[in-house]
Amino acid sequence: MAASSSSSRLVRAVGRSLFSGLCNNADGLMRSTHKMMCNHLLFQQQRTFIQMRTSLKVVDNSGAKRVACIQALKGKKGARLGDTIVCSVKEAQPGGKVKKGEVHYGVVVRAAMPRGRCDGSEVKFDDNAVVLINKHGEPIGTRVFGPVPHELRKKKHVKILSLAEHIA
Repeated sequence: MAASSSSSRLVRAVGRSLFSGLCNNADGLMRSTHKMMCNHLLFQQQRTFIQMRTSLKVVDNSGAKRVACIQALKGKKGARLGDTIVCSVKEAQPGGKVKKGEVHYGVVVRAAMPRGRCDGSEVKFDDNAVVLINKHGEPIGTRVFGPVPHELRKKKHVKILSLAEHIA
């Protein structure tokens, strides 16, 4: 009787150790898979709307270098390509038309978030960029640097398209 009870204890102990080993391996596999997924998601940056406090590059010669979005005037989620925003100048060149701390309107001319086109293709840029405009919708600067999408024609920003170097 004593031999059978000790052998059953041995089987139970061995069974538990094998089972726990399998559980530990499965748990480790799950953890490593989870780590790989998190690293992949961190590596692949999520592109979103231009919303409040988004920093944007200014691509005209108005004197501003960087602006921060205060409010997107169209949607609840934020602004996309061709939308008008209210922005505050964060960095400016000395002697420019625009000074640091001023509040202006701006048109988003480049956005990192993809936008679908009618032909099925989609357009997206590497950075978020804006052209500063006055209250009447006319650009403050006299030149626009870099590519500008032709979707601005639908949004009635033809003057920006005429000033642009390259229309994408």
